[in-house]
Amino acid sequence: MSTRNLQLSKIHIAKKDLGLDDETYRALLVRVAGVRSAKDLTPRQTGAVLAEFSRLGWASAPAKKHGRKTPKPAPDREKLVGKIKAFLAEAKRSWAYADGMALRMFKVERVEWLDPGQLQKLVAALTYDARRHGRPER
Repeated sequence: MSTRNLQLSKIHIAKKDLGLDDETYRALLVRVAGVRSAKDLTPRQTGAVLAEFSRLGWASAPAKKHGRKTPKPAPDREKLVGKIKAFLAEAKRSWAYADGMALRMFKVERVEWLDPGQLQKLVAALTYDARRHGRPER
């Protein structure tokens, strides 16, 4: 998404969050930037409109993190998933990396869907990776 589209999205989110009706919103655009539609804003005018929304009390929410937490394995798989978690932490990698390995190795999209035999093979692959990169084995 381009910077312009992100800024226009912020304007429309602010309009909604502040509860502005269409008439009030367009009056604000005319007052601040001299246009009746956000699509006609220049980058400088866009900044002025966002500053006006801030002055009116709107604050943009921080971006959500899209990472996920440790999977909840079945009791018979907890130790293996714990080893995988330790390897990922040591290598500073995310669960998405392990999911990618599961997909490549077994055609299964998520680590938590692997059976115990597949989990053991994934641990072996991570052990090999750790050894190759000089990290301690678990």
